[in-house]
Amino acid sequence: MAKNLPAGAIRFGCHVAAIHPAADPGNHGAVLTTHDGSIITANVLIGCDGSNSVVAKYLGLSVPKSTPRAFLRGFTRYPHGHPFGDHFLRLRGKGFFVGRSPVTDSLVSFFVACPNPPCADDVTRDDVGAMKQLVLRTLQDSECPAEIVEMVRRSDPESLNVVASVRYRPPWQVALASFQRGAATVAGDAMHAMGSYIGQGGSAALEDALVLARALSSRAAGAGGGRVLSEEEEVEVAGCAAAAIGAYVRERRLRVARLSLESFTVGTLLRARSVVVKIVCLAILGLLGNQALAHTSYDCGRL
Repeated sequence: MAKNLPAGAIRFGCHVAAIHPAADPGNHGAVLTTHDGSIITANVLIGCDGSNSVVAKYLGLSVPKSTPRAFLRGFTRYPHGHPFGDHFLRLRGKGFFVGRSPVTDSLVSFFVACPNPPCADDVTRDDVGAMKQLVLRTLQDSECPAEIVEMVRRSDPESLNVVASVRYRPPWQVALASFQRGAATVAGDAMHAMGSYIGQGGSAALEDALVLARALSSRAAGAGGGRVLSEEEEVEVAGCAAAAIGAYVRERRLRVARLSLESFTVGTLLRARSVVVKIVCLAILGLLGNQALAHTSYDCGRL
């Protein structure tokens, strides 16, 4: 893909420190200042810069919330193949939540979430090996199915990592926040950071990319034909991009709000002590089609 772009189109190490609207009121773009003092004038700005997104702050979004929660994530190989098919599994038990997703016929990705505090005082969350042993004890004490315990036990030590804090945007913010400012928007975690409870964060980001590319292509295809544009033409292109971004935000909002709500509800259920809270969470998950994993049947269309 990179070889098809003009020379200098890709720049590395450009850590953005600040973003300001374009000086020209008719220009929908933005002006970026990097940490080394460089200035980048952008006709279109798409922030795919994660949960600490600078672009999200430019759009007026608040900093994502953080829930102290420990996740052990990794991969397990089955040299002779696994029996799990191609279905994503979610399993909730006393004090844990497991997600399992087959990658190939012999490789499985998984995570185990534990409420805070997830470990004893003499074990730090940075100690992956110790965390694995604590997770195994939690699963065994909770009478977790043997195949889950064995999956964690046989996991590849090099693949394991621990996430000690979960960042997320509350579902009401995803449903109501402005994800557009002129020709600037966000995608992926910058738009809808969520916990790993339903295994859809990365998938939703890929959907964002497809829908955004389709919207930009339909509104601004062929503008300039690859030649250098005049200032007037650049403003026109930015205006088309702003309209395309508006269409992208409208198409994505309901989808990502639904995913955020489900992930938030599962996380709330995991740490809930109140019977009333648990009943409300289960009711919401029932309405969302929790048992049928309805969110995985979504089709965002073709590029």
